[in-house]
Amino acid sequence: MPTEHVTLGMPNTSKPGAGMLSAAHRPHELALQFPPMSNTDDRHKRWRLTSQYMEHDGVPAVPVSGELHYSRLPRSRWEERLRLMKAGGITVVACYIFWIHHEPAEGEARFDGNLDVAAFVRLCTDVGLDVVLRLGPWCHGEVRNGGFPDWVQAAPVAHRTNDPAYLAMVERWFNCIGMELDGLTGPDSNVIGIQLENELYNQPRHITELKKLARAAGLGAPIWTATAWGAADIPEDDVMPVFGGYGDGFWVDADAPWDPTFREHYFFSHEWDDPGIGADLREHFSGSGAAPSRSPSTLYPPATCELTGGMATAYQRRPWPSGKDVAAVANNKIGSGSAWQGYYMFTGGTNPPGGLQESQATGYPNDLPVFDYDFHAPIGAAGRLAPSFAELRKQHAFLGAFGARLAPMPSTLPDDLPASIDDAATLRWAMRSDGRSGFLFITWHQPHIPLPDCPGAQFRLLLDGETLIFPRGGLTIPAGTITRWPVNLEMAGVRLRWATASAFTLLDPDGAPTLVLAAEAGIVPQLCLPEGTVLDGPATALDGGVYAVDGGGPVTLTASSDAGSLAILVLPSHLDSQAWALETPQGRQLVLSADPLWVGADGRLAGRSQGEPAVRRYSTATGLFEDVRTGTLKPEPFRRTLPAERIRAAKPVPESFGSLAGRAAAPAEADIDELAAVYAVDVAGADLSGDHTELEVSWAGDVARLVVDGTVVGDRFWDGSPWIIETNDAGIRPGSDVRFQILPLAKDAQVGLPAEAQCRRDAVAGDLVSLDRVELLQWTGWTEDPA
Repeated sequence: MPTEHVTLGMPNTSKPGAGMLSAAHRPHELALQFPPMSNTDDRHKRWRLTSQYMEHDGVPAVPVSGELHYSRLPRSRWEERLRLMKAGGITVVACYIFWIHHEPAEGEARFDGNLDVAAFVRLCTDVGLDVVLRLGPWCHGEVRNGGFPDWVQAAPVAHRTNDPAYLAMVERWFNCIGMELDGLTGPDSNVIGIQLENELYNQPRHITELKKLARAAGLGAPIWTATAWGAADIPEDDVMPVFGGYGDGFWVDADAPWDPTFREHYFFSHEWDDPGIGADLREHFSGSGAAPSRSPSTLYPPATCELTGGMATAYQRRPWPSGKDVAAVANNKIGSGSAWQGYYMFTGGTNPPGGLQESQATGYPNDLPVFDYDFHAPIGAAGRLAPSFAELRKQHAFLGAFGARLAPMPSTLPDDLPASIDDAATLRWAMRSDGRSGFLFITWHQPHIPLPDCPGAQFRLLLDGETLIFPRGGLTIPAGTITRWPVNLEMAGVRLRWATASAFTLLDPDGAPTLVLAAEAGIVPQLCLPEGTVLDGPATALDGGVYAVDGGGPVTLTASSDAGSLAILVLPSHLDSQAWALETPQGRQLVLSADPLWVGADGRLAGRSQGEPAVRRYSTATGLFEDVRTGTLKPEPFRRTLPAERIRAAKPVPESFGSLAGRAAAPAEADIDELAAVYAVDVAGADLSGDHTELEVSWAGDVARLVVDGTVVGDRFWDGSPWIIETNDAGIRPGSDVRFQILPLAKDAQVGLPAEAQCRRDAVAGDLVSLDRVELLQWTGWTEDPA
């Protein structure tokens, strides 16, 4: 049998050409088990574990969790962000409880304002989201001391061990959390998971002790977890291992090539450990680097808690993942058998003031921004949606509609696997199936080293008693393709043998269902139906029960057999990024919108737009998209450039501001005050009255800071991306004195940049510094008119 993980080797320089691609269904190797966790211990009314999948209300399901840090967001923004997350297909919110945010001074723990964790959990309940609490007490999260308050960090104890003096400190902290969350955890609650510690590799007895302390504090959940990457030794009787996967990271050297631990996530694999996550900290603090991978657990299904939602920006290295970079990793994990999709981060934020970020000054190898924790997340710190949001939303719609079918299905890798991470000729794909039906996953995208189109792809799937070969004659898989093609999908008495369009969602599954498929860019959607099934609608019959569908616009078809009838809606590829599958009191709805939207507390659609909303909802009765009526006043789009005056020129900057462990150090505040160019932005005549108004800042340099009325309220390390600032959250008011300090980027500074930013840097003879443009954007909130 071929190996089922990616191994390093020599580059495959052959021209791509897929040919016949084969895979034979492989059942689970081990019989289904029911571990004590959530079955006999900590039983929950809705959730339970099996060794192969999760169950929700007695039905297999694939939960989708997204990280949001309540203490990094204004409380006034919590509800909108949570509703946006839910609209994007998130079902579980994960959040660190940062000790240093709550108790900077010993004995003075605070849980008010943005720190009110109980109010946050209650709000998640109201919105309809479950919660995973990541208790720590050491969290990392790019926070100073890994989240330990300074007084804990300075205590003469053996931190992160069973030293009684250390445990006494943790016990008191856990008791504080337990009192705040009294009555909010347990078998009826929406707190379905608790993570203990983070990136702890060799202290299994300590994790067991932390669980005892958390229980004694009144905290409970059906699922207890611990991060398992880096060959972590964790007590599996007490915690379920959870894994991660980042396609790039700030924690490698500035001039390092694309690391194999990142590259491997762009392949399907049954290896779940990632020895690269946190390896720099292991090496920095303990002197040991990445360890050999650990084997998956036989007690629990493979689950993730930190798939790349984006990436933080460190001073010395500044990745900027694209939407497809993020989506490719996620799709690979689903195709590889993921039972739980968990993203870090899904919603960005802003650090509280006070220098609470990870930095070289506090002993870490990397300097992070003082305020900025946007993370290039699907939902940015200011609430702007990144392209990754729509890319992931498609996958989450699929999991929401087909998760009950998919969850028990094992993953099968193809007979011919890529020879190495340098193989750009062998198509990357996998199948999940129950032996009769399933889904075919293709991910033909990776960053940094683009893949070519892959011609001549034809699949041979060996199922129980049947072999499917499709499509006839093969097809070209364009670079950038990410699919979830259905195979032998049965519903409403109709069987779809295969389709070359991704399963998106299912409308009215308990009535007269409509299957929604999303076409792939550059691939003509083809559907194959069994003999005796009739397809009505605008499709061209080929032969062998195959039909080609025009991908120019939405197409509604009807497939009929002796056993029933199924409506099939095929979305063209140019519309799938606007498609939302929303769970509403009226059932699942398919809505098209290029702007953010969600389901409000009253069950009606709501959102924000620039100008008049353009929102359409699919009607299963008419087979058409119909305009959603909103109560807006039809405002004109509001976007204008604000006057910006340079009031001080930059001074020459040194090549380096210092370093630690070979990593460049960020400039100190005094360096920025002395050397940065200063620009004054005139907001006197700007309309800042709306609930959501943004500054979009296009700039270039090294480090920028936002100063409002003499106080630094934001910062950013330049990576070529625009800086989005919500004006109300930044304290910008009419008449405010708004200034940007931009420190030049020295020509020879040891800073790793994305390719486009590096091109701009290379085009300048000397130091780079520029404020290109500051634009003001006004978003208008809207709510659907009552019926």
